[in-house]
Order: sequence, then structure tokens, then C-alpha cells
Amino acid sequence: MDTNILLENGTNELEVLEFILDGNSYGINVAKIREIIPYQEVTPVPNAHPSIEGIFMPRDVMITAIDLKNCLQRGQSEGSGLFIITNFNKLDIAFHVDQVIGIHRVSWGSIIKPGTTVSNAEDGISTGIIKIDGKLIIILDFEKIITDISPETGLKMAEIDALGERQRNDVPILIAEDSPLLNKLIVDSLKKAGYHNLIHTENGKEAWDIITDCKAKGTLDEHVKCLITDIEMPLMDGHRLTRLVKEDDATKDIPVVIFSSLVNDDMKKKGESLGADAQLSKPEIGNLVKVIDSLVL
Repeated sequence: MDTNILLENGTNELEVLEFILDGNSYGINVAKIREIIPYQEVTPVPNAHPSIEGIFMPRDVMITAIDLKNCLQRGQSEGSGLFIITNFNKLDIAFHVDQVIGIHRVSWGSIIKPGTTVSNAEDGISTGIIKIDGKLIIILDFEKIITDISPETGLKMAEIDALGERQRNDVPILIAEDSPLLNKLIVDSLKKAGYHNLIHTENGKEAWDIITDCKAKGTLDEHVKCLITDIEMPLMDGHRLTRLVKEDDATKDIPVVIFSSLVNDDMKKKGESLGADAQLSKPEIGNLVKVIDSLVL
């Protein structure tokens, strides 16, 4: 299946690949997908996490295969189906699924944030739900799935400790990040790095509302001197937010740092075309602080 789908930059849309596991529909952002291939035999890894099926080497690149059915506590996958090979957070991972249905183009604004009965803030692995032709498709949080399996692939908090003692800094920074856990980790990391004047929001729309409100009141300099944004967020994504900021004469000089698991060569080109001042992959929390230092100090 061709997953090389290009969207116009900053339109607040995404492509969601629908796939089937145990008869249920789930989704993944196409931007995370490298390719989809038929299932092939893998080599088991001794003492590995129960959700790791093993490793294999298509095209001389070693890839870890994850049993997604096991991750969702729906049993074990059999030796059939498909591998969705992904790349995010600089990792190549294959997810074993039963069947692929197709690709849907949707607006971030149409994605429903799961309630606490579906997914609580820190333990859930659903980032949103979309309704297509009367059918509900649950979009999975693949970053959290991988971090739960291998915690060292998450934010590298030791990088903050390596920065050493730092002076308090009151430069106002606005953060747009929909994951409650990552939002908290980013805030805690920046505070540890000396940045205490922080406003954190759950999506691009909330961040843009704050910016426009400050602009109307003439208080932008007091509240927003730098913007850190994820890409994947409900209501308004980070690319749309970046575009709005950089196209407005009143806000275009605010440094925008895209901090996302989706930062790769293609995404960097998109971010650059929208005017982002810096783009970093999510594990690089130490580099995030250094980049902020270079933009605001």
C-alpha cells in the first residue's frame, strides 16, 4: 500500500491508516509509517518483553517486531497478517496486525479526545477516536506503547541532570502538548533547567487562543516569548499552529520549536516551509533546552 501521501502544510489535516486487530478497528497516523509488508518469520529475542515477537532484517535493516494484540491484552498474534513498519522517535518498529482496511483523510478538529472511561491520562494508550461511516476507529498512542515496553526510549531525563546547576530564568514559554504525561515531563524538565515562567496547553487551539488573547491585550511580550509545540494534537496540530504564528505580523517573530516524535527528514522540510525556528525529536530533551537557550537568551 502506498503510504507516501503528502498533505498541504498547515491545513490541520492528517491521514489515518485503519487496521484490524481481533475484529476491532484501530488507527495510526500515516506520517509514522514507512511501509506495510506481509508477515514474515522473526527471530525470538531471549528474555524480551512479552509483547516483543522478535527481530527480522528486511533490506538489511534490523527491525523489532511488536505483537500489538498482546499490547492490547487481546491474546497472541498468529503467524499471519501484516507488519506495519513505522519510524518515530528515531526508531524503526514493526507492529503486527491482522488486516489493513485503508486510509482516511480527516481534520484534527474531528478527532474526539477519549474520556476517562476509555483512557485515563497516564495509563491509556488511545490518543483519540474518529467516526467514519458510523464506525468508531481508536487511534493508538504508539509512542506510549513503545515506552511502556522499553522505558529508555522515552524522554532522556538524564540529559537535564547533565546540564548541571542553572540560574532561574523568567522568559515566558508557551507549550502545546496533548499527552498529559509528556506535558508534565517537559514542564518539569524546563523548570529544572531554570525556566519557570511556563504556560502549558493540551493542543494547538488552546495555545493559539492564548496567543490571540495576549495579542488583543498587548501582552504578548509578557506571556509568550517562545513556543514549543508537538505535531500530533487534537483540534489543532502543531504544523497548523506554526503556520498561524508565522503568517501573522504580530506573532511571526516568536521563536517556534517543534518537539515531536515525528521529526524526520520529510517532516523537517514541512516545518521549515512553515517557518519553524527549530525541530527536535522527542527523546532529545537536553537539546531542547539548549535550543531554547539559543533562541531566547
